[in-house]
Order: sequence, then structure tokens, then C-alpha cells
Amino acid sequence: MTFHETATESPLFASNTCPDAPPEGERWSSWDGAMHGPKPRPDWVITALGAVEEDLGVLKTGKEADVHLLRRWIPGGTATPVVESLLAAKRYRGAENRLFHRDSGYLDGRRVRKTRDMRAMQRRTEYGRALIAGQWAFAEFEALGTLWEMGLPVPYPVQLDDTEMLMEFFGSGRAAAPRLVQTRPEPEHLAELFEQFRRVVLTLAGRGWAHGDLSPYNVLLHDERLVFIDWPQIVDVVGNPHGFEFLERDVRTMCDWFRRRGLDVDADLVFGDVAAQAAGSAW
Repeated sequence: MTFHETATESPLFASNTCPDAPPEGERWSSWDGAMHGPKPRPDWVITALGAVEEDLGVLKTGKEADVHLLRRWIPGGTATPVVESLLAAKRYRGAENRLFHRDSGYLDGRRVRKTRDMRAMQRRTEYGRALIAGQWAFAEFEALGTLWEMGLPVPYPVQLDDTEMLMEFFGSGRAAAPRLVQTRPEPEHLAELFEQFRRVVLTLAGRGWAHGDLSPYNVLLHDERLVFIDWPQIVDVVGNPHGFEFLERDVRTMCDWFRRRGLDVDADLVFGDVAAQAAGSAW
């Protein structure tokens, strides 16, 4: 299960001398003022403004963002349990630190309302790069909300505040679930995992979408099921002129991993089924 629990004792933290800082943790809850995930929310989501938060360290570093482990809790007295949860905090890099070498292909088919903004994004001006950074964060937050409502195995998006997104954490205790590439499932389990992957890409294609960067590095293995992560570049297969190329790459990359693990899969057959689903979504 994901880590959402009620602790029996309050952890010890040094008192913060800043009068506006919380008595525990590093900051007050960032819930207020942020965009929130879809309702009904899971019961582990803490919305109390009196909650506090602490950064527990980096889970993953990437070209566009880093993911931290964040603890959010409602402090309790000596006789009151502490209500707490662990969250994954994805923090997108600022415009000056991000790598934009792959942005243009994914952004094809996306539009913004103001022509000036679109030109700035196309020319990669400083202002345009800042817009793109915000687009990545917003696109992933919106995608996760929709996919979660569809019942797909993705993290629940708790909130988005500027370029920091808090979402469901998958792991055991404070240890994150392994990425699929790090695992070696037993042969009898491998076929079931492949079917999980196949169902997800078929469901996505039925909505006209592709992950766009799907690989064993962007899939977690948690409690014997796949969890699909990293969705900022989600692609409209029909609207993007490279849409079917992204779709095919997703399928072949994953099928190659399953083949290397010893499962006899036909990437051509899988891609044919998925492409037919995507093509049918346009009608």
C-alpha cells in the first residue's frame, strides 16, 4: 500500500525561532492557494491549514525536475496521535536551469491563447522558456487528474503550486517503490505485468493519447502492480504530427524490456492494436 498512516508518537524537531514559522517541521502546509486534485479526494489527503511539512530528501533527479519526499502532518499533543502522510514533491526546474532540447516535438499540437506567448515559446526567449516550464507542470497535473479519474494506475495529484506538484507516494515506509528497470520479476509474474502495460496503453490510445516518453524508467513496481509516472509530455496522438511516432516508441521500448526479461511478445502486434485504437478515437 502507499504510505498514509496515523503515527502514535510525535517526532522530535528543534523549535523554529522565526515567529511566523511552525513549531515543528520546515513550513506550514502549502495546501492553501494551490490548485487541488479531483474529488472525491482519497481520505489520506491532509487539507488542514494547521498542518506542517518537512522535506525528507531527494527521491529522483531528472533533466526537467527533481522529486523529493515530503512529510505532511497535523501536530498532536502528548495524548493525541499525529495524522501524517508522505508525498512525492515534484519540483520543475526554473527556465534558466531546464533542458529544452526535446520540448518542441512534444509541444506540437498544443496551443496557448495569446499569440505573443506562442511566439515566445517557439523562439525560446527567456519569457517563453518560463511559459514552457509552467506548461510542463500544469500539463502533468491535469493529465494525472484525468488519468486517475479514469481509474488508471497513476499517482493521485494532490496539488499544484507554481512549479511544485505534490502527488501520491508509492513505497514501503520511506523507501520509494523501485522503477521497473530495477526489477527482475519471476516468469509467471512477467506475463501479468505485460498485460497491465498493454491495458494501459490501449486505454490511453482509446482517448487518443500516448505517454510520449514511456520506458521501464517511468514505471514503478509496487505491490505487484505497475504504476505509471512522469506525464508532462503526454501526447495528443492525432493532433501532434509526430503522435504516432511517439506512440510506437512507447510500445516498442516497453516490449523490448519484456523481451529482454524473457517474455515472448510481439511489438508489431501490440502497436497495431494500439494504433487502431488511437485512429478510432479521432472519429
